[in-house]
Amino acid sequence: MSKIRNRFYKFLFIALFSPAVVTGQSNVIDEVIAVIGDEPVLKSDIEFQYQQALMEGAEFAGDMRCHILEQMMIQNLLLEQAKIDSIEVSENQVLMTVDRQINNFINRAGSREKLEEWLNKSILQIKEEQRELVRNQMLTQQMRQEITKDVNVTPLEIRRFFRETPEDSLPKMPAQYEYQKIAITPEISQEEIERVKARLRDFQRQVREGRDFATLAVLYSEDPNSAARGGELGLTPRASLVPEFAQVAFNLRDKNKVSKIVETEFGFHIMQLIERQGDRINVRHILLKPKPSREAIEEAREMADSLVSLIRKDSISFEEAALRYSSDKDSRANGGYVINPRTQSTKFELQEIQPDIAQKLEKMEEGEISAPFLMKDQRLGVDQFTIVKLTKKTPPHTANMVDDYQTIKRMLENKKSEETFRDWIRKKQRETYITIKDEWKECGFEFKGWIK
Repeated sequence: MSKIRNRFYKFLFIALFSPAVVTGQSNVIDEVIAVIGDEPVLKSDIEFQYQQALMEGAEFAGDMRCHILEQMMIQNLLLEQAKIDSIEVSENQVLMTVDRQINNFINRAGSREKLEEWLNKSILQIKEEQRELVRNQMLTQQMRQEITKDVNVTPLEIRRFFRETPEDSLPKMPAQYEYQKIAITPEISQEEIERVKARLRDFQRQVREGRDFATLAVLYSEDPNSAARGGELGLTPRASLVPEFAQVAFNLRDKNKVSKIVETEFGFHIMQLIERQGDRINVRHILLKPKPSREAIEEAREMADSLVSLIRKDSISFEEAALRYSSDKDSRANGGYVINPRTQSTKFELQEIQPDIAQKLEKMEEGEISAPFLMKDQRLGVDQFTIVKLTKKTPPHTANMVDDYQTIKRMLENKKSEETFRDWIRKKQRETYITIKDEWKECGFEFKGWIK
């Protein structure tokens, strides 16, 4: 396995765990260890990451500081190329990532005041320092993806790769499950829909009268991913938004106005424009979800029970029942077969399956159909009566071409991507001004092109 890591060491605050590290770090006389293009590598940065690695319990068969130096030089090559290629990252995404990190730091420190005391800096100063670190991380990740984006493999290459890979180098695959699903969602009454719309119209009125939209979103929005941020979604491509939402969002022009009420599969929304950059848009929104009545829930339960009875009697196939009655649009057209979004195959490891379903499948036999059970759809956040059928269970095994084609394909893609990236590093080394202090030239760098 190559020594090159697929990720760089994360920049985290060691001070959260050992204030003495920061004190010691402040006494280091800083100096430039290397220059890559226009970017210096500072001794303080190497020491900071070295202490970080020690705290994380990282192990490396060699000089850890030399390894960190090489990783930082690779990062600087990527950052320089990102400038040349005009690679950009969303400032909103940077800020949201920084906010999440700072909140995590505060939680681990115990309080905002404790964090500021440990670091001897204000929260604003900490955020400003983290912004640059996070921005560089995002840029290097995006640049690496750009370098390897054209990597592809053919079926012939995959078969050859499998034949040439020793069996003890193939991954050990855990048990895998393939299953079908039918979801019955309780119907929503028109009265409930009108109640939700009336509430949203009241929010529209409050904003017109001067109430802050973001405050209303924090208090009332039922979107768990954005409510805490005042409903802000961040700069998002049109293709990532459901069509009904995107159509209204991209027609917004006035940042002070609130949109009309929009219905999507998630519920009912109102939104407010923050900014637009080409085919990306940032809005804040309030989502309200109509709730089914007890009668509607009971009707959905009875329908699910009836479907299970008909399927078990062979009066209707599971596939036909899914196509005709299931509320799950992702699996409905596939006859109920659920697709793994990570692999685009029908195979799942148990931990990849929603826990409510995983608990059922683990106890079922192939071909068995579950009784209906109530669960919340993770994507839509609505309660549904769910029926699952275990179509196949593959026991733990060594990866093979029959059961694990996609896994072997990804192995080869990763191998070719790493080779492409390593070739890029060597080429970039030849084209870039590089100088390293003499006492660091004795490091056993994996890439020899650093020393010129």
